[in-house]
Amino acid sequence: MRILAIDYGQKRTGLAVTDVLRITANPLLTIETRLLQDWLKTELAKGEIDTVVIGHPIQLNGEESDSMRYIRPFIGWFRKQFPAIPLVEYDERFTSTIAHQAMIAGGMKKKDRRDKAVVDKLAACIILEDYLSTL
Repeated sequence: MRILAIDYGQKRTGLAVTDVLRITANPLLTIETRLLQDWLKTELAKGEIDTVVIGHPIQLNGEESDSMRYIRPFIGWFRKQFPAIPLVEYDERFTSTIAHQAMIAGGMKKKDRRDKAVVDKLAACIILEDYLSTL
């Protein structure tokens, strides 16, 4: 079984997934947030994912970010829709910054680094890699 990570955003949501052995995290895709619920219904019905990790935005002072006001309803929907699948809220501080740094280190051109869809799925991958390191 795989673990799916979600970097939830108001417009776009980045997704990453582990391999079946749960060793590596891989960027999957970036999807428009308005399409996320239907995508999840389809993908989770396949039975290949047994845990979902969602980025929990926390500020430097330890308080929740304002963006939790639109993430909380999604979390409620998910838990009601998929009660058998654990949804883990995981600290996502600095994931977008780390994603940008990884793109620079990987030699990605400046024009390509501006593609927020790439940043979103890399941020989801970083959330997942960090989560895997705690298991």
